[in-house]
Amino acid sequence: MSTIGFIGLGIMGSPMAGHLVRAGHDVTGYDIGPKGLEKLKEAGGSVAASVAEAVRDRDIVITMLPQDEQIEQVFPEILAHAAPGALYIDFSTITPKTAKWTAEQGTKNGLRVLDAPVSGGENGAINAALSIMVGGSADDFAAATPIFETVGKTFALVGGNGAGQCVKAANQLVVGGTYALVAEAILLMENLGADAAKGLDMLAGGLAGSKILELKRETMLARNFVPGFRIDLHHKDMGIILQAAREAEVSIPMGALTAQLIAAGRAMGYGALDHSGLLLVAEALSGRGEA
Repeated sequence: MSTIGFIGLGIMGSPMAGHLVRAGHDVTGYDIGPKGLEKLKEAGGSVAASVAEAVRDRDIVITMLPQDEQIEQVFPEILAHAAPGALYIDFSTITPKTAKWTAEQGTKNGLRVLDAPVSGGENGAINAALSIMVGGSADDFAAATPIFETVGKTFALVGGNGAGQCVKAANQLVVGGTYALVAEAILLMENLGADAAKGLDMLAGGLAGSKILELKRETMLARNFVPGFRIDLHHKDMGIILQAAREAEVSIPMGALTAQLIAAGRAMGYGALDHSGLLLVAEALSGRGEA
């Protein structure tokens, strides 16, 4: 079993760290908030008072942080205090540019670096059923496989450093666009007099089927938008997507429209809701609902 320093014990990081403890790993965690630290202690892990304390002499260092700024803030401390040869796994969703930067700087300082953003939301983290998109070397991916097996269900090496973040951007593009279309389909059926619940059952069983229809159609119909993944975070991810497309000189008109719909949801005050709350945006654009 490995010794692990885990930075970022939020909605996603906390259950992931707990799974690693229960699998027998020696996990020391750090977070700026007390809630995640308490949960890690309850699970049997150790807590640190600083990033330096959490990562010192660890076999593996893991980060699970909200965005680039947090990675840029803690990574110099990781470089300064992690043991040479340690494996660094970043589960955060950040820009490919920042992922490549951590790889370049980490390699210079003797670290082995993988970008490994995840999909599956809070439920996926709790149930150890995340999809993990990994960028880095084949040898480092092999070394990290026991970690991926513990916190995820599906994982693959998709290219060199930064490639994991590219695939995660593509994932969020499809997820956001699918939510927008499911929202419009619900409104269309409801306002034309069809049974929307039975209609979505039909869609889920045919070519229009998707994981979103499988898992979210009942809560969307009930207007239950308790967050598994907040609109605020998807708004951040759409910024990553648009930036990546600009750098790649790729036109993504559907992605740009989806980004605008998500931005509208945030502007309407729905940022703390689940991203399936795009249904509220669609209602507002049709002159229905509260907005």
